Amino acid sequence: MATNDVTPAELAILEELWKVGKSSIKELAQTLYGASTPSDIATVQKLLGRLEGKECVGRNRETWPNEFFATINRDALIGHRLQVTADQLCDGTMGTLLTHLVQSKKLNGRERQRLRKLLDDLDTKKQ
Repeated sequence: MATNDVTPAELAILEELWKVGKSSIKELAQTLYGASTPSDIATVQKLLGRLEGKECVGRNRETWPNEFFATINRDALIGHRLQVTADQLCDGTMGTLLTHLVQSKKLNGRERQRLRKLLDDLDTKKQ
């Protein structure tokens, strides 16, 4: 996966594709910008081109207009971005990053409970 960092504008396109499954350039422009002016369409087309280059989006060339779809799911993108952050800030150690996230006290009770369950489930699988 060659997902260089995804910009906020590219992420907006991915969010829409994750929601609807597939969409044309004109439909994306209408949804994201409330219009499908030539300028809006050109912007979406450029963003889709970048996302294709990052292997985050594919297109069905057998339809007209071409339909675009996400080739990366949200969890894969999250995992990639967390690993990049760990590589840049924590010498590649995901544990250091996770420890910081937990100690930041920004997890609510439900999120802490979910994390405990995940860790317990991982321990059970190892046995």
